[in-house]
Amino acid sequence: MKITDFEREIELVYRIYVEKKPEFAIEAAGVLADLKTALRPRGLSGLRILNRYDIEGISQEVFDAAKGTVLSEPQVDTISAELPAGKPGQRIFASEYLPGQFDQRADSCAQCIQILTQQERPLVKTARVYLLDGEITDECFAQIRAYLVNPVESREASLGLPETLAEHYEIPRRVKILKNFINASREQLEEFGREFGLAMDSDDILFCQEYFRNSEQRDPTITEIRMIDTYWSDHCRHTTFLTQIDEVQIEPEAIRTSYEKYLRSRSMVYGSKRRPVTLMDLATMGVKRLKKEGLIPDLDESDEINACSVRVKADVDGKDEDWLLMFKNETHNHPTEIEPFGGAATCLGGAIRDPLSGRSYVYQAMRVTGAADPRTPVEKTMAGKLPQRKITVGAAQGYSSYGNQIGLATGLVSELYHPGYAAKRMEIGAVVGAAPAANVVRKSPVPGDIVILLGGRTGRDGCGGATGSSKSHTLESLSSCGAEVQKGNAPEERKIQRLFRNPHVTAMIKSCNDFGAGGVSVAVGELADGLSINLNSVPKKYEGLDGTELAISESQERMAVVVSATDAYHFIAEASKENLEATAVAFVTKEPRLKMFWNDAEIVDVSREFLNSNGARRHARVEVPQQDVSALYRHAPVDNASKSWLECVSQLNVCSQKGLVSRFDSTIGAASVLLPYGGARQMTPAQAMAAKLPVLNGSTSTCSVMAWGFNPSLCEKSPYHGAALAVVESVARLVAARGGNKKTTLYLDQYL
Repeated sequence: MKITDFEREIELVYRIYVEKKPEFAIEAAGVLADLKTALRPRGLSGLRILNRYDIEGISQEVFDAAKGTVLSEPQVDTISAELPAGKPGQRIFASEYLPGQFDQRADSCAQCIQILTQQERPLVKTARVYLLDGEITDECFAQIRAYLVNPVESREASLGLPETLAEHYEIPRRVKILKNFINASREQLEEFGREFGLAMDSDDILFCQEYFRNSEQRDPTITEIRMIDTYWSDHCRHTTFLTQIDEVQIEPEAIRTSYEKYLRSRSMVYGSKRRPVTLMDLATMGVKRLKKEGLIPDLDESDEINACSVRVKADVDGKDEDWLLMFKNETHNHPTEIEPFGGAATCLGGAIRDPLSGRSYVYQAMRVTGAADPRTPVEKTMAGKLPQRKITVGAAQGYSSYGNQIGLATGLVSELYHPGYAAKRMEIGAVVGAAPAANVVRKSPVPGDIVILLGGRTGRDGCGGATGSSKSHTLESLSSCGAEVQKGNAPEERKIQRLFRNPHVTAMIKSCNDFGAGGVSVAVGELADGLSINLNSVPKKYEGLDGTELAISESQERMAVVVSATDAYHFIAEASKENLEATAVAFVTKEPRLKMFWNDAEIVDVSREFLNSNGARRHARVEVPQQDVSALYRHAPVDNASKSWLECVSQLNVCSQKGLVSRFDSTIGAASVLLPYGGARQMTPAQAMAAKLPVLNGSTSTCSVMAWGFNPSLCEKSPYHGAALAVVESVARLVAARGGNKKTTLYLDQYL
């Protein structure tokens, strides 16, 4: 009998426990060592980890067939239908992801069983069961549970077998209209902002009130307020950097001289035009002046808000081709601080999607992070924070897991340690992508064009992510911001990478935006001035989502693309070949308004001019006082070289990070020119990462290089800072000399 002939008994929930054999139980040994280091629990002598699978929607025959193929590897795993008998005094508990969080283990299991049966995908839920051996007190057991179960992402799971895995949701029918909003007092509006946890301040809320009272002459829906709150968040619109600076007083001469140079550059770039002074203008003035002087002719400019792009020549099989090289960096400080694995994973996932939405193939990554001392005892953890060890280790696992799964060479990894990072974690991911210029078509959307949602489905995960990262956080943030951090699905994004390497597909895309912060409201909302969005068409992970959640959810691995109506069918057909869902969710309109419909009701209808205002204008004064910075530099002579040397090498920032770097695969794609460590013993850290462009056929001698200064946290000037430039030049010469036709692996000490 074939698997496809099995009858399905959907009433039953099948359960199985899978455990690594003792000689392969590396994860359990690691968790045990982590607990002993972090908590120093008395009496804990052993730990076992079992992965529990609950499956509904298959027959007994299918379940039996899946045991040794999908659910376990017989060579390294043992399986059982019941919890194994424990030793006297053994403690046990289980953890599972919160409802709505993406569970990659369960999703992969369901997909594999569907492939096995060629039938509908079954329901699968997983949990992790911990068996603790030893004489453990109740207090110690509670500490272990609290350390292993992060309330932002997971919860303790019941040990009982459920009757069904099906979730029953109350399906809402309409969204709330905020009655009397346009007539509320300032105090009432401020209380409203606190009640709904808005990122907008009182001036922004008053600005909204004025708009709806004078221009729309009606009360807004909660969807409109949530959408505007997301649109104007610091994460999406850089409100802080766009604050108008009205007065500047600078005492240090060097800084004042630099500021005066900025003012002269403004006069040259803007002429007689009046433009406000902002931090954003300060940050971008250098590039604006270079462009004005014609010194950066290779800069690629477009109306798309994706990644920075430059035009380069690539040597492909001996012929020069026009290519676009794109790069982007992203910070995920707050999400990584409260949910290390998911925050760091989606830091990389979000950074990838920006150049990916520019239709380039992302092939190179760099990770720079900042943490407090991970050796700090758990009992000294700052109130409202996770332990530094848990953040540091979990973030490294999350970033490397995503990068290794999607197939992204991460060749430069550096972590800086400073007490200041105990207050706020730093998580930075930087990526480089490239594509033949002929593959990238950019056109302005016109009325009648179709917007297609491509990739993952929408859930509650990520609702409020943009506003959450833009708010001031309190001691309660750790337990109240769970929905703001998503779990990444790297294989889904990898499929989008593959799809966008097809020039026939990218030629159909007029404009593209990734579903980063803001979800549908921003990702689709930014594509054109006039849009009509049908939220009922948005594919959902599960039922029960209302219109507001569908509008602002930041569920991962999604893209919004604009195609002509005649290309929509062909684009969806091409996406299906990569096993990607693609659904038409909106069309471009002539009227410059953003409209959203849900359950046949218009729940959003605002003007583009109002949205683009970015809220109430903010003003600020800047004072830079004179400060004594001599303590930042080392001037004292070395009296005892041996003692000074020992003090230096004992610092955490001087220690080798090879163990951390080894988590990240730097060889994926066989395009890496430099490995993270070189030398005769592969112990010398590289100062840069260099990789060949990801051509599909042949090879190329063109390299892209990402550089990060050696120990930038140290205040003294390091001789390694200049090495990065030498790497760029040396790599270019070496690879060009070898013709770029051979796979080349170089180590730093071969030419430095």
